[in-house]
Amino acid sequence: MDFIVVIPARYASSRFPGKPLVDIAGKSMLLRTYEQCLKAVSKELVYVATESQLIVDHCNQHGMNVLLTSDTCLTGTDRIAEVAQIIKADYYINVQGDEPVFDPDDILKVIDEINKNKGDIINGYCEIDTEDQYRSASVPKVVFRPDGRLLYMSRSTIPGNKSGVFVKGWRQVCIYGFPAAALNMFASATSKTPLEQEEDIEIIRFLELGFEVRMIELSRHSIAVDNPEDMMKVLKRLEEENV
Repeated sequence: MDFIVVIPARYASSRFPGKPLVDIAGKSMLLRTYEQCLKAVSKELVYVATESQLIVDHCNQHGMNVLLTSDTCLTGTDRIAEVAQIIKADYYINVQGDEPVFDPDDILKVIDEINKNKGDIINGYCEIDTEDQYRSASVPKVVFRPDGRLLYMSRSTIPGNKSGVFVKGWRQVCIYGFPAAALNMFASATSKTPLEQEEDIEIIRFLELGFEVRMIELSRHSIAVDNPEDMMKVLKRLEEENV
């Protein structure tokens, strides 16, 4: 199976400008994410994809493989689709650049699932630990069929109940496996699809285009840095692990 790992890194983030280059205990968030990837696969298979020359320069300084993409990509997945026009592979494994403490074994689990179900779109999930995660609009919640196929993803509190009490839930873990053909179809859209736009969750575009998405359980280890406040959670984790 021919694949590469791509880390989309957008400098011009509206919620957290310059996020990929923010310093986390002496290393950029992007470099920490890249180094986690290297614990799972060899360096020649890992690329950063960015619209920013600042990020390109940073990657070159630290020996990271990097590709300069356009500044018009609608989402990180659209950026991966641009990479697919430059580097040909059967699969593109997307690792979000804002999860600097994710579990590298999760990449291996995605690769294993791809080998079992060639041609499927793969995405990760894990159980929600706290009611705060369940209530947070920053956390995409996942519901899926018994066979693991995605039904829907939302920033709202799903699954819900009449009492409005948190009982259980699952959140997205942002590691994906995209077959080349699905990426091409995804990027053919000239704008975000309606529910993708409403939820601000790009995986929904695949559902709206008629694709199935296979969800697999991954580690709870990841911490997504959606805003500056999330940095404290990452620093606490690094301190606990003495990294």
